[in-house]
Amino acid sequence: MATKRDYYEILDVARNASDADIRKAYRKMAMKYHPDRNPGDKTAEDSFKTVGEAYEVLSDSQKRSAYDQFGHAGVDGSSGMGGHAAGNGNFGDIFGDIFGDIFGGARAGSGRSSGEQGADLRYNLELSLEEAIHGKTVQIKVPTWVGCGECRGSGAKGAAKPKTCNTCGGMGQVRMQQGFFSIQQGCPTCRGRGTVISDPCHKCHGQGRVQDTKTLSVQIPPGVDNGDRIRLAGEGEAGSQGGGSGDLYVQVQIKKHNIFNREGADLHCEVPISFVTAALGGELDVPTLNGRVKLKIPSETQTGRVFKIKGKGVKTVRGEGPGDLLCRVVLETPVNLNKRQKEILEELNSTMTLATQEHNPKAASWFQRVKHFFEAMKF
Repeated sequence: MATKRDYYEILDVARNASDADIRKAYRKMAMKYHPDRNPGDKTAEDSFKTVGEAYEVLSDSQKRSAYDQFGHAGVDGSSGMGGHAAGNGNFGDIFGDIFGDIFGGARAGSGRSSGEQGADLRYNLELSLEEAIHGKTVQIKVPTWVGCGECRGSGAKGAAKPKTCNTCGGMGQVRMQQGFFSIQQGCPTCRGRGTVISDPCHKCHGQGRVQDTKTLSVQIPPGVDNGDRIRLAGEGEAGSQGGGSGDLYVQVQIKKHNIFNREGADLHCEVPISFVTAALGGELDVPTLNGRVKLKIPSETQTGRVFKIKGKGVKTVRGEGPGDLLCRVVLETPVNLNKRQKEILEELNSTMTLATQEHNPKAASWFQRVKHFFEAMKF
């Protein structure tokens, strides 16, 4: 099976591209490869389907999040791979949405809407490693648009009601001819709602929403990792004039820990040891998130060696684990030696000088290779 191309590469946008950048990139490519502009060109038709499939995923916040975390496997069945694949001809909604934007209207063929959908919001939540691993409930304050309590979101004053729009006759859409396209777009007068407000609410000025700060309680599940997102449905911006609310995405950011680094279900830490412990062996107390454990250092341990302590890592939010704790030992050269300590080291060194191969096999092997190198180069 052929490997599917990266969706960001298909649309030629960066992985951190904004929604507006993604829409702009899709609009450009859709115009370029549209079948009406390339009659009989099978390659252009395939390209049109491919960019449509990419846009279908990247324009949807949930699908994009799944794709960013798991690649194509995260969206198989919900995009071009499934029974409702964009590649199978479901481009009408996507293409209509894009060209509705070009001509300033609402989505073609979507019908009359009671109001505009509220925007999704993102909240960056910073947690310590311990909080992310064990989970907790946090209170967050989110500045946003909320439904107007005065008019209950209708945008109309008192008992007044919105009136039928004269431009579109209440349909919310008008038809427009643009070149070889005949496009049904949102009515510019009522913005696709089919109604207009002649006597707007004095508090929200007809929007049906006001700016406010709301406090939310967010349950952080144990095992979340850096970059994970928690979706709170309907907690985004309130829509205007009765439109539905968007969603709030709480994005987790993990603070740097002074001992551990996390990689998936595993924890990593660096353990300094003296050259005496490295040479003769010993036992050290090593911290874990659940208390201390003993780490045995065998004699003749080399710097950089990694010791695995099984089951002392993290149990992830997806039920994996627990992982392991990986301790990398680093040999520390002693500093601030007094005269006697230096003499002892010099005595030790003199006993090993004549037996380098026995006591320092790596050094002996390296110097032998260097000698052969010099001889071959005739330095």
